[in-house]
Amino acid sequence: MIDDHAAPQPAWGALQHRGFALFWVSRLCTTFATQMVSVAVGWQVYDLTRDPFDLGLVGLVQFAPALLLVLVTGAASDRFSRRLIVLICQIAEAASAGILLYLVVSETVTVSAIFATLAVFGVARAFMNPASQSLIPNLVPPEALASAIALSASSWQVAVILGPVAGGLLYGVGPDIAYGTALFLFGISALLIVFVPRPPQKTLSEPANWSTIVAGFRYIWREKIVLGAISMDLFAVLLGGAVALLPAFARDILEVGPWGLGLLRAAPGMGAVVVAAYLAVRPLRDHAGLIMFVCVALFGLANLIFGLSTAVWLSVVALALAGAFDMVSVYVRETLIQLWTPDAVRGRVNAVNMVFIGASNELGEFRAGSMAALIGVVPAVVVGGVGTVAVAVLWMIWFPALRRARHLSGRF
Repeated sequence: MIDDHAAPQPAWGALQHRGFALFWVSRLCTTFATQMVSVAVGWQVYDLTRDPFDLGLVGLVQFAPALLLVLVTGAASDRFSRRLIVLICQIAEAASAGILLYLVVSETVTVSAIFATLAVFGVARAFMNPASQSLIPNLVPPEALASAIALSASSWQVAVILGPVAGGLLYGVGPDIAYGTALFLFGISALLIVFVPRPPQKTLSEPANWSTIVAGFRYIWREKIVLGAISMDLFAVLLGGAVALLPAFARDILEVGPWGLGLLRAAPGMGAVVVAAYLAVRPLRDHAGLIMFVCVALFGLANLIFGLSTAVWLSVVALALAGAFDMVSVYVRETLIQLWTPDAVRGRVNAVNMVFIGASNELGEFRAGSMAALIGVVPAVVVGGVGTVAVAVLWMIWFPALRRARHLSGRF
C-alpha cells in the first residue's frame, strides 16, 4: 500500500542522485533522436507513396515487436540488469539509424527497406522501454519517485518539442543529415548509460515458467488501480491520437512544408513541457484521479478541434492543449503504476504497460491511417476525439477506485 503522508522530495530532488541525472540526460538524447527519425521517416514514406495508409504502417511495424515479445521483454527486465538492457538497446537503435543513413547515402531507399529497419528499431524499443521505465525507481528513493517521473516526462517532452522541429529542418537540408544527427545522439545516450552506477535491483531468481512469465498480467488484473490506469491510456490515445496523420495535414490541408510538419509535431510537446515543469514545481496534492479523468476528456476535445481546424495557428494551439492535458494524465498514471507495483514484478508490469502505451501510440497511428484511408483524414481525427471523451466517462464509472485516488507521494 501507499503511505499518503510520506513527504515528497523537492521539485528537482531526483537530479541530486547521480545515476538518475545521467539517465535523465541519456533519455533526453534518445528521445530527441527518436523524434528526429520519426519525422524523417514519416515524411520520406509519404513522399514515396502519398498514401496515408503507409503512415499507419510506420506505426504498426514499430509496435508489433512489443506486442509479440511482451512475455519475453518484461521477464528479461526482471531477471537481468535493466541498465545493461538499456545500453544494448540504445546501441541497436544507433545501428538502425546508421542503416537508414546508409540507405540514403547509397541511394537505395525503398519503403520495404525502411519498414525492415523500423522493425529492428521496434525490437530494440520493445526491450528497452520496460527496462528503462523500471530502472527509474531503482535510481531514486520512493519519496523522490514522483519528482523523477515528472522530470523524466519533462526531458521526454523537451525532446518532443525540439526533435521534430530539428528533424524537419535537417530533413529539409537532407535526410542524410537528419539520420546522421540521430545516429550521433544515440551514441551519446549509450555512452552516458555506461557511467550510470549499477543500481540495486531485485532480480527474478525463480526458474522461467508460465507462472513467472504471466505474473505481470496477473498483478495488473488484481490491482484495479493499475488495470484502470493502463487500460484507459490504451483506449484514450488509441482513439485520440492524430500524430500519424500530421504529414497529410501538413501537406494537403494546412499546406505547409517539412518545417511546418516539425512545428505540428512539436506543438503537443510545447503544451506538455509547460505542464510537466509546473508539476515538477507544484505536484498534485489531492484528487489526482479525478483530475486525470477530466484531462483525458479535454485531450479528446482538443484533438477534435484540431481535426476540424483549417488554420495553422488554431491547429498548433489545439495540439498544444492536447499535449498539456495528456501530460497531466501521464504524470498521474505513471506515478500510480510505479508506486503500486513491487520491484520484483515491475519489469513484467511495465512490459505490459509499454505494450498498452505502444498500442495507444503506434497502433493508434495505424488506426488513424487505416481509418483515414476509408473515411478521410479529417473524419478520422474527429471520430477519434469523440471516442476519447467517451472513454474518459466510461472509465470513470468502471474504475471508481482510480477515480478516488488522491495522493501521489508515498512508499510501500
